[in-house]
Amino acid sequence: MRRRTTATLALCGLFGWLVVAAGPSQAQGSDQHWVASWAASPTDAATLADAVGLPVPGPLTEQTFRMIVTPHLAGGSLRIHLSNRFQSAARTFGEVTVGTAGDGSVQNPVSVTFNGKKEVTAAAGQDVISDPVAFPVKAFTPLAVSIYVPGLQAGPTKHWNANASSFYSPPLLGNLTKNTDNLGVPLQTKAWFFVDGVDVEASSQTQAVVAFGDSITDGLVAATAASLPASSDVADKNGRYPDDLQRRLINAQIPVSVVNAGISSNRLLTDGSGQFLGPKGLDRLKADALDQAGVTGVLLLEGINDLGIPPTTSTGDQLIAGYEQAITAIHNAGKKIWLGTLMPASNALFDGTLFAPKSETYRQQVNTWIRTKAKVDGVVDFDAAMRDPSNPAVLKPDYAGPDNLHPNLVGYQAMADAINLNMLHS
Repeated sequence: MRRRTTATLALCGLFGWLVVAAGPSQAQGSDQHWVASWAASPTDAATLADAVGLPVPGPLTEQTFRMIVTPHLAGGSLRIHLSNRFQSAARTFGEVTVGTAGDGSVQNPVSVTFNGKKEVTAAAGQDVISDPVAFPVKAFTPLAVSIYVPGLQAGPTKHWNANASSFYSPPLLGNLTKNTDNLGVPLQTKAWFFVDGVDVEASSQTQAVVAFGDSITDGLVAATAASLPASSDVADKNGRYPDDLQRRLINAQIPVSVVNAGISSNRLLTDGSGQFLGPKGLDRLKADALDQAGVTGVLLLEGINDLGIPPTTSTGDQLIAGYEQAITAIHNAGKKIWLGTLMPASNALFDGTLFAPKSETYRQQVNTWIRTKAKVDGVVDFDAAMRDPSNPAVLKPDYAGPDNLHPNLVGYQAMADAINLNMLHS
């Protein structure tokens, strides 16, 4: 593989990032393409509560949903992705708007169309993508995507653990998508309903990298030793490790967008479809990672749940075989793959040695393989960055959340700091 000099890489990164930040009026002479700026992998349409215990609505009757999402990449126009992935019947969206999310309000909401129309129907199991919308997007400035669901329809396809606050209306209030206040959508959720992606138009030098994994990528911080419920104290702080990584890339002026394809409790090898665990990682890899706009590589950190969640725990050899399948699929798609070593959790209630006595032995086996034998484009040694030097089988206390499995916000920052930024851009 051809290596760029550090100076050349820095200049290319600076130029590309400035073009993206400038918006279309200053970048019309440059080639443009769509790049994923935000994503959330759909988990299910069945669970009746979100990760902090708030109820999930269903069935739906003339309701409006206002989903608050935080993009990672700036641009002058956007596209919205809506999902009906886990319903067996078609879903009609009556109207969609997007605006800048304020404190209990929406600024400058504009209509979103699909093939020139306000209404769109997503077939069972399918997603839909909007027409381009001229709308200024700023990194880490939240967007409000308002979605009207007409008539009587089944409950929403969702991302179960958002670590963010969104809103929806009680039944029968109708279309509130153009309302600039949240008075009509007073019900709160810590899940994302329907919306699963936002793309922006960016310079051809700008790339997307997918952080793919489980709850540690999803950014869950536990409230208790039992891992659930998730802590509501971290909601809306954008403190997931992919968020912290994005801030580092912006500060370094490297034109890479990091999109999050983490699902809490997800496993690489064992399917959790119909539950909040989501489809197994190997099955969702294409839709959630490889099909993202502008993606050039996948940072894969997944497997601790395969080793630690009974009764379907995997061996180290089985997990390694799963990684080899993922590596082949990603390389065959012309993308890069970087593997993250599995972080310690021996003293955790779940994924620890209490319920899975061999999990630590298998974790060490897997990490040795990742470091020495995996045919990947790079390795991120999260284990080395996060383990307790005095007891490498557990997280460093300063980085551990209450369950000793998920990091706290300081730990997520340490994960992001362990990543070589130049590895992600080519």
